[in-house]
Amino acid sequence: MARKKGGLPWLVILPVATIIAAGGWYAYSSMSASESTVYETANVTRGDLEISISSAGTVQPDETVEVGAQVSGLLEELLVEEGDLVEEGQLLAQIDATIAETSVESQRAQLRSLNASRRQQEASLDLARSEANRAELLFEADAISRADYESAQANLAVEEAQLESIDAQIAQQNSSLQADLAELEYTRIYAPISGTVVSVDASEGQTLNANQTAPTILSIADLTDMTVETDVSEADVLSVYTGQPAYFTTLGDSNTRWESFVSRVLPTPEVVNDVVLYKAILDVDNPDGLLRTDMTTQVFFLTGQAENALLVPIAALQGRAPMRDLPEDVAANAEAARRGPPPAFAAALEENPDATRDMVLVMEADGTIRPQPVLVGLQTRTQAEILFGLSEGQTVVTGGATAASIAPPSNRGNGDRPPGPPPGGFGPR
Repeated sequence: MARKKGGLPWLVILPVATIIAAGGWYAYSSMSASESTVYETANVTRGDLEISISSAGTVQPDETVEVGAQVSGLLEELLVEEGDLVEEGQLLAQIDATIAETSVESQRAQLRSLNASRRQQEASLDLARSEANRAELLFEADAISRADYESAQANLAVEEAQLESIDAQIAQQNSSLQADLAELEYTRIYAPISGTVVSVDASEGQTLNANQTAPTILSIADLTDMTVETDVSEADVLSVYTGQPAYFTTLGDSNTRWESFVSRVLPTPEVVNDVVLYKAILDVDNPDGLLRTDMTTQVFFLTGQAENALLVPIAALQGRAPMRDLPEDVAANAEAARRGPPPAFAAALEENPDATRDMVLVMEADGTIRPQPVLVGLQTRTQAEILFGLSEGQTVVTGGATAASIAPPSNRGNGDRPPGPPPGGFGPR
């Protein structure tokens, strides 16, 4: 029977290649399994930690006054421009005072006439008083009749009443004069407060009509004391209160932190697109004028803060993640430490009843891992405050990885490769 050429070599090569491949893969797998686990670590440090609620806001002057005209007339002079600094009592504008001045002069003339009438009436009263006294003496001496006596007394009473009437007219005229003097004074507009002219709403030559509402001529704001108005959501408003420490940054300078506090939280909310918002007000001094009206701010309400506290990365808290990547003996020790903290830990927990119990893994100088119970205070998304259990400078585990996954590149040549199957597998080519 005829045989195919080359049949015997294939029967020998295939089993041998299979044995070599299996042996190489076993050696590579054994080498990887024997590699030790290394950890990502961080040092325990000291620093400040803050917990805050944030919201957007705007800068507004603490006090803004709209200066209007209380009398109608032509605006003759406007003595300031927008941006000018003014002092309280400074003359700002002048309204045509012709009508007011004429009215004042008329009132004064009438008052002078009434005063002259009063002097005349005083003379008449003196005469009537003398005649009444004489009539009384004559009546007692039976020199005149009772009718003449009573007539003299009645004439005295009339003269006294006329003097009282003139006095009343004088008082009324004085009131009218004071009103006209006030009208005249209103033609001169003075600054009610010291500050900056932030807007001018009228111009020289404009006729102002104050019969219904006082027309606004300009507005003055005190820019040395500013407020920040910010909207707080319904979910956060219960954590915001009067006197609460807060700070803010501006859109143009996010590196400058402006310290402040909550001066008030307005009780009436504003509903915007079905979202309930409460307005909180912050007060801030602005002596250098760096804050401007309507600047956009990011406000932070401090709900918790710790100064010079022991801090670790949040990833160091083992209670936040399973320990499946740890060696079995380390994980077992950590679970045991969790179940039975030492007496000192329990005492520290009594001193810090609001603290949270947790666990960290401490790496000793020789590389060994030791579980350590800790008490945790404030926590942010990146850091946690340690109240008990650690000291500054200690090393804690924040994550783990196999040596093969973080090993540096090999110095071998491009032709070298780790043990295992050659590229392309085994078999004839």
